[in-house]
Amino acid sequence: MSNLRIIFMGTPEFAVESLDILLKNNYNIVGVITVPDKPAGRGQQIQQSAVKKYAEEKGLNIIQPDKLKNELFLSQLKDLKADLQIVVAFRMLPEVVWNMPPIGTINLHGSLLPQYRGAAPINWAIINGERETGVSTFFLKQEIDTGQIIFREIIKIGENEIAGEIHDKLMHLGARLILKTVKAIETENYPQMEQSLLLPAGQEIKNAPKILKDDCIINWNKNADFIHNFIRGLSPYPTAFSNFCSPEKKTYSVKIFRTEKLIEKHSFPLFSIVTDSKTYLKVSVKDGFISIIDLQLAGKKRMPVNNFLRGFQLNSNWKVC
Repeated sequence: MSNLRIIFMGTPEFAVESLDILLKNNYNIVGVITVPDKPAGRGQQIQQSAVKKYAEEKGLNIIQPDKLKNELFLSQLKDLKADLQIVVAFRMLPEVVWNMPPIGTINLHGSLLPQYRGAAPINWAIINGERETGVSTFFLKQEIDTGQIIFREIIKIGENEIAGEIHDKLMHLGARLILKTVKAIETENYPQMEQSLLLPAGQEIKNAPKILKDDCIINWNKNADFIHNFIRGLSPYPTAFSNFCSPEKKTYSVKIFRTEKLIEKHSFPLFSIVTDSKTYLKVSVKDGFISIIDLQLAGKKRMPVNNFLRGFQLNSNWKVC
């Protein structure tokens, strides 16, 4: 086992992969910090984070602080005498926490920093039509996602890949990068590069703020490329949505998970629903169509478009609104 004493901080499934790879490579995880259990869902049943569930299975020491500046929590951290802290999809840390270990605190971020600093880097990279993204490890400092880069790894983004698919790729790639980073730190042989040196001349920094429900409404006035990227960038969560409107002015809220863009000239009025009522459902936009592949009517299950059309009678007199 490595002599490094490591505290791991994380919450969702994305972080579990990194914790798992460290344990499998015999690193000494002296503590796992994750969020408190909380009620969730319609039944408001108490839910544990994915990281807590995994850590319990492995018999690790778990701490779940409500507040990161709480004196009891800070005392618990100090008592663990960690050499290094690792943060993967947790929360913003106060300086008193990230500056505690002698080596420092490293973070795994789901973008090619300095691009897409913030809470939703995978979503925004796809929404903005990027053709590549990746993961970065860096040392934390006061300003969020701005510390010196240790390593980065790049992957391509396919033109029809959704955020969930890229999330899973980066989860595995990020775990391997965490392992590479910790091994380099252990041998005291690792780079520390200022983020500004990784930004090509003339390129502006794009940020990745948290996405709220109102940010998920589809703007059908945009071109097909923009709409397609918007929908796949929010799929499967938090999910783009729109309304289907009947000739009688009834509206039905619909989440849209997967689409194809069809660039072609047409004579349909904008926002028309074009369908054979059996196998396909398209929305007319200024430079073509958005073909809907996978969707969910409010209060119903997510389903492919052919199943949806069997149970919900649409025709070409409908539109999106």
